Amino acid sequence: MSAPLTVRNLTAIPLDLKVVERFAVPELFQPTGFGHITHNFTSLVSNVTGNTTTNHTAPPPFRPLAENAQSFAREDVNAHIDPFSQQDTGIKTSERGPGEILRLTFECDGQQYRIDTPTPSHESQELVPLTGGDKRFTGVFLPNMSFLAIYSSSNLNCWMQHLHDNTPLPALSIPGTHNSPTYHKALPSVRCQAVSPREQLDNGVRFFDIRVQPESPDNVSNDTLILVHGVFPISLTGPKHFRKLVDDIRAFLAQNPSETLIMSIKREGTGAATDQHLSRIFAEHYTNDAQWWTAPTVPSLGEARGKIVLLRRFCIDDSLRGANGGLGYGIDAENWAYNTPVDTHGAVCVQDFCEVLETVNIEDKIKYCCEHFERAGSSTCAVPKQGEVVAQDAPKGPLFLNFLSASNFWRVGCWPEKIAAKLNPRVVEHLCARHDVGGGGEGRGDGGVGVVVCDWVGASGDWDLVRCIVGMNAKLMAMEGQ
Repeated sequence: MSAPLTVRNLTAIPLDLKVVERFAVPELFQPTGFGHITHNFTSLVSNVTGNTTTNHTAPPPFRPLAENAQSFAREDVNAHIDPFSQQDTGIKTSERGPGEILRLTFECDGQQYRIDTPTPSHESQELVPLTGGDKRFTGVFLPNMSFLAIYSSSNLNCWMQHLHDNTPLPALSIPGTHNSPTYHKALPSVRCQAVSPREQLDNGVRFFDIRVQPESPDNVSNDTLILVHGVFPISLTGPKHFRKLVDDIRAFLAQNPSETLIMSIKREGTGAATDQHLSRIFAEHYTNDAQWWTAPTVPSLGEARGKIVLLRRFCIDDSLRGANGGLGYGIDAENWAYNTPVDTHGAVCVQDFCEVLETVNIEDKIKYCCEHFERAGSSTCAVPKQGEVVAQDAPKGPLFLNFLSASNFWRVGCWPEKIAAKLNPRVVEHLCARHDVGGGGEGRGDGGVGVVVCDWVGASGDWDLVRCIVGMNAKLMAMEGQ
C-alpha cells in the first residue's frame, strides 16, 4: 500500500491542493535516463524518508504524460497548506500499484499550477501554469515515499536582487563551492567541481573557496598567484592563475550588480612563501579598489552588492594591521580547528569535518552537515522590514560555514566526486523534509542554512542542491515584509 502524500509549503504564500488525477500507464514506466532540469527554482517537491540511513536507490522515472492522456480517476480536494508548514493530505500516491502517475493541481492567488508524480526525471521539474499565473514552481519527486516540499526562489543568476539592502549576510542561505576552480583535468582526489567558476556564478553560487600559492616567494612586485589544492596544481595541463579567476568574477558582478561573492582565501602549495607575503600581494595588487570588501566585519547585503568580500584564512603582515581605519584587513578566519564537526572562530562558525577515511564514515559526515544546518537555523539575525534600519547593537549572528566536502586520497570511494554523489542528494532531502525553518516558537531562530560549501554541483546540469539552498531565503523575504 502506498504512503499518503504529505505537502510541506516552504514559501511565503498559502497553497491549496485542489485536484488529484490518476493515470494508469504501466507501458510508460521505462528508464529515460537521469536528465537534469535547468529551469529557475521557485518550489521543490521531494519524496523523502525520515531515516538518514535509507537506501535511496530509486526506480526509473516515468516518461511525460501525453497531452491527450485520460485519467482513470479524478478527485476534487481542498487541502490548505499555510506558509512554512506541512499537511498530511491522506491522499494515496497510487491505487493500482506501480505504473501509476498522480497529477496534482495547486491553486495560489486564484491561479492553478500542475505537476505529475513521479516526475519524468529524478531532478527538479517545473510546475505547469494552467491559468496564466505569474508565479513559478518547480518540483522534485524522490519515489521512496510521498513527500511534497515547496520552496520559493528567484532567477539563480541574480537571486539576491529580491532581498533588502539592510539584510546582514549571516542571515542569508548561500550556496558555495569548495576548491571552486578545480574543474580542470586533474587527479581525481584534487578535482572537486564539475563546472567552471563562471558557470557556478551564473547558477547561484555566491561563496568561493580558493587556495593559492605565490609564484615568487620573495618578490611582492610579482603578483602571480597559482591556483592549487593542497600541494597539487589544480590542472594536469599547466598552471592556472588567480588573476583570470578574479577577472571572471568582476565580469559577472558587472553584469549582475545586485549580487555579491564571499571569497575565502588560503595559502597552500609547496612554495616557500609566507602568509605575510601573500597578504601584501593581495593588498597591493588585488584588493586595492572599491570592488573588494576588506574590512574585518561582515557587511550587510547592501554594503556588499557588486563586491568581493574577503574572508581571510591567512595571517597578515604587520603593515596591514592598521588598514580600514585601524580595524584590520579582511574577515578573520585564520585558525578554525582542523577536521572539526563544529568550531566558532571570530565571525565564523564552521563545520569542516574533512577526513572521511572509509566509505562508512560518509554517514558521520552527513550527520555533522545536518547538525550544522540546524545550528544555523536556530541562530537569529536582526532582519529589517522594508524601510527600517537595523540598530547597531542588533544581533547579527556568526557567519555559518557548512563544508559538505571531504575526501581520502587513498580510497577511491572517498574521492570528492564519490562522496558528493552520496552526500548531496541526502542534503537535499534533509533540507526539504527536516530542516527547521524556525519562527514558530520560543527559542527558534530564523531558519536559514548559512553558507553551504559543496563539491560537484552542476554535474550534468544538476543544480538542485543550489536551488534548494537559495529557496531557503523565502523565509527571510517573508520576515522582511516583501
